[in-house]
Amino acid sequence: MSAQSEQSEQRFGEFVVVRRDGHVAELVLDRPKAMNAVSSAMARSLAAACEALAADTSARVTVLTSSHDRAFCVGADLKERNSFTDAELVRQRPTARAAYTGVLDLPMPTVAAVHGFALGGGYELALACDVIVADATAVVGLPEVSVGVIPGGGGTQLLPRRVGAARAAELVFTARRVEAAEARELGLVDVLAEDARTAALELAGRMAANSPVGLRAAKKAMRLGHGLDLRAGLEVEDAAWRSVAFSGDRAEGVAAFNEKRKPQWPGE
Repeated sequence: MSAQSEQSEQRFGEFVVVRRDGHVAELVLDRPKAMNAVSSAMARSLAAACEALAADTSARVTVLTSSHDRAFCVGADLKERNSFTDAELVRQRPTARAAYTGVLDLPMPTVAAVHGFALGGGYELALACDVIVADATAVVGLPEVSVGVIPGGGGTQLLPRRVGAARAAELVFTARRVEAAEARELGLVDVLAEDARTAALELAGRMAANSPVGLRAAKKAMRLGHGLDLRAGLEVEDAAWRSVAFSGDRAEGVAAFNEKRKPQWPGE
């Protein structure tokens, strides 16, 4: 992936595209014939795209979007799953996990743009992002228990961290779908906008104006510190501060502030 071009596009397999506009990367789920159901091939493509993005230090923010006009992602490809033997399902599990952890482990801030259905693994992909932007068409939920399984893309861990244990239990155990207004009220999404993709890209642009070193260190501190007691969390924060305190970005940020100009981040 070229870090030099202002705008570029790269396809990973048949179903995932990464578009770059300056320092914002758009990670596009592009399997419209199946409403972005995550097949094994799509999972491999998503993991590969995330691996490339993670290594690209010029990408300051990633926005996860969909090419489908009625769905963000409807979750696992159950037609494919139905064809698996038990042994094949076991072998496929690491492939599926790599797709979800690929998004979760991206080192830069991530924003999900949810338009239409984000169900099961689709909503788990959104949960793996730092911020979820949705529009009025959004319908989210984790309905896995209704087909005899559990949320297996991080949902049982990420949803309680987002909305609390009791609310997550109600949503997972009932398998119910939640429409946009209630989803915002319950904290299942963070921002309601007229157009999810446009709003998510605008938000990403505002984030990307800031220090890439600072952005990644702040995300790492928040992720590692979450769930720790306060004293341990403050030690995580201090380690992250030390990692940026003597960086080129810190020197440039302070200089630009004092010289009343826009910083030109070296990204190191």
